Amino acid sequence: MPTNGINRALKLQFGLINYENRYLTAEAFGFKVNASGTSMKKKQIWTLEQDEQDGQVVFLRSHLGRYLASDKDGKITCGAERPDPDCHFLIVAQSDGRWALQSETYMRYFGGSADYLSCFSQVIGEQELWAVHLALHPQASLLSVARKRYAHLSASDGEISVDSNIPWGVDSLVTLVYLDGKYSLKTCDNRFLSNDGKLVKENTNTTCFTLELKSGKLTFKDSDGKYLTPVGPTGTLRSGRCSKPGKDELFDLEESHPQVVFQAANKRFVSVKQGVSISANQDAETDMETFQMEIDKESKKSMFRTNGGSYWTLVTHGEIQSTATEVEVNTMFDIEWREHRVALKASNGKYVCTKKNGQLSAVSDTVGKCFHESQALCVCVCVCVCIAFVDPCKTSDSIYPPMAGDDELFLMKLINRPMLILRGENGFVCHHKNSNTLDANRSVYDIFSLIFNDGAYIIKSVIGKFWYISINGLVCSDGEKPEDFFLEFLEHGRIAIKGSNGKYLRGDQGGTLMGDGTSVDASSLWEY
Repeated sequence: MPTNGINRALKLQFGLINYENRYLTAEAFGFKVNASGTSMKKKQIWTLEQDEQDGQVVFLRSHLGRYLASDKDGKITCGAERPDPDCHFLIVAQSDGRWALQSETYMRYFGGSADYLSCFSQVIGEQELWAVHLALHPQASLLSVARKRYAHLSASDGEISVDSNIPWGVDSLVTLVYLDGKYSLKTCDNRFLSNDGKLVKENTNTTCFTLELKSGKLTFKDSDGKYLTPVGPTGTLRSGRCSKPGKDELFDLEESHPQVVFQAANKRFVSVKQGVSISANQDAETDMETFQMEIDKESKKSMFRTNGGSYWTLVTHGEIQSTATEVEVNTMFDIEWREHRVALKASNGKYVCTKKNGQLSAVSDTVGKCFHESQALCVCVCVCVCIAFVDPCKTSDSIYPPMAGDDELFLMKLINRPMLILRGENGFVCHHKNSNTLDANRSVYDIFSLIFNDGAYIIKSVIGKFWYISINGLVCSDGEKPEDFFLEFLEHGRIAIKGSNGKYLRGDQGGTLMGDGTSVDASSLWEY
């Protein structure tokens, strides 16, 4: 578990691929199991759980919440609601990274093909070996178990250092790139970690690692059979000398929450630099102006955590401070998505606004409209004569008051997702092989660039072209000109994406990414 309490270690979810390159599949009908899946979708995803008494014993839970089991005759079932002794397995890792699954109760090995699966072999052969394909979202924070420190890009030293107390900012984002059964670690500046600790542009044999599991933790083994480990005072991440992993070689993957900066109507960034008060009074984006957004799973409300570990909270007279150490009702905010800007509503039902001194306070009843729309225009005696009508919404030095409602609107920028990987209910988003469209049901993923544009985002494909929505509602990836998309953080770990046409991106039944959704449902929520 992390030392700072911000994140939680992710439960390992994966697909198991047999010697015929087919995925272990849990069918919905009759809780039957086969090895017939050609790609990793919902039915091919398994969750690893550990026995609390014996950390070496594991259970494999299907997408239906039932557990894989073997009886004394080697018959395989997957209908148990709770893990009994027949559900106890041991993982026997092989030198090539594949697993053999051994029944802990009967000491036989699990294997086979198609509908002919059993757990009766006394030896490990090719049919008893399973390749592991992680089903987790591949962008995460990497925690060293031994050092209790997080990995982050040290651009000045050209390395990944494992010496952060908290995973803060874009430098702490690690992307796992899957290729031919192995994984590479990619930094936020699009470089790969080599086994000698250097960061390189090309993904080669020296940047590919086999994932292994030990005591529920991950290890990364290079092509020479050595394991990644933090080395030296800064924890330079590189392959060590050990060919057998110990505690120093163990890592956890942890969920990477979105981290954002806010810019108020006064063009200053919201900050905690001045102390406990949350104020829009800074001109630069640093850790003090960065906030981690955590969405409550039940209420869908948002909490904002500072890099010191405290939360925004509503205090006396509507002021917003960073004094809360635990989540409670006053730390929760509703977000209203207004395309290029957002409005925040506190637990007192008031909107958060920026006062003249920059202090944030929840005292507004509404998000106002432009002055000349919301109030009757009064002609007053002025010290200067103005003959021409001046639109108060379009000129900064108007004789009229500034735009009412600006004080309740904030520019919110996501800072720790320069690379975008999307996974929906049916799989990852990936380029279609034979057209300019995008698939939304793939077991592999493409990495796209996310570019901020005044409250909106431009999505750039791997070929340097831009996403856009065609007149037929298809999301295409070969645009010559950038098109705006809007991210809405609606649920824990999931976003909705709205196009410039006001419609949401969704995966249709055929697996195509569409930009025609009129509302948000399971088909239009994306892990990111």
